[in-house]
Amino acid sequence: MTSASGSEADWRLFRGDGVPRPVALPSAPPWRRFSPVPGLGPELPYLIEHRHADVVNAALHLRRPLLVTGLAGTGKSSLARAITHELGLGELLRWPVNSRSTVERALYEYDAIGRLHEASLSRDRGEREPSIGTFVRLGPLGTALVPSVTPRCLLIDEIDKGDVDLPNDLLTVFEEGVFEIAELSRLPEDMADVDVQTHDHGATVRVHQGRVQCAEFPVVVITSNGERDFPPAFLRRCVRLALPVPDADRLRAIVAAHLGEEAMREADDLIEAFLHRRAPGELATDQLLNAVFLRTGGVDLDAEGLLDAVLHQLTGAL
Repeated sequence: MTSASGSEADWRLFRGDGVPRPVALPSAPPWRRFSPVPGLGPELPYLIEHRHADVVNAALHLRRPLLVTGLAGTGKSSLARAITHELGLGELLRWPVNSRSTVERALYEYDAIGRLHEASLSRDRGEREPSIGTFVRLGPLGTALVPSVTPRCLLIDEIDKGDVDLPNDLLTVFEEGVFEIAELSRLPEDMADVDVQTHDHGATVRVHQGRVQCAEFPVVVITSNGERDFPPAFLRRCVRLALPVPDADRLRAIVAAHLGEEAMREADDLIEAFLHRRAPGELATDQLLNAVFLRTGGVDLDAEGLLDAVLHQLTGAL
């Protein structure tokens, strides 16, 4: 490990002096390493108390969505990845919610304009028109409802950001586990079976008469920052898990799990600074991991403004 008191060349890759120089980028943090093949990237450890794991298990047994609440950095989204990995549920399906999100688009999208364009080109070339299924793509929610022996895991991330009616719009899907692709259900009997694209990479699935019905209800993890009250009917259909802000002991365990026991030699004062600066909603655990990672790599966190930049507040004006 490079000493934090070493020369600038030890960690300052960028100097801001306009002089080109070849540099070898150091290894990225474990949580910032990626794989071109989905599911083959590094699987980071997930620490969870038994009482919280029991709530997860209750949702699995009941086949109910798990509504996970907590402040930023408490591990809400990571929990979905951990469940998917530990239970061998394939690639995690993600639905990042925003103000324009609708249940209809999360189920499927139909490219009517693209179909008309391709049909016109095919007629001009004297070729057969492509199947309508070429222009239907299931969204993450629709793909999660495709019947399979093993259920998929779907992460509905930050539902607070969606329209106020979004939770109510999910109720029918959650209760019945079925939806209809209107453009396919109107086709004649001799075209009842159509192959459509799924949310997975290049995968297709055959749909009969436009109806998609799950065989096993998917494992659904819904995250919320607690910024909105949800309708009672929606809450009744969910199992609720509130993840607490980690205390000092939990933070030490997280650092050791992600960066190794040797990192703890560099972490005590950073954990103390993190706890001193932390207020509800203003710092996330991954910011502490970033600081410890930089310290163990020889970065001088005492340099002016650097620790403030890493442990910056998540609320308020910049």
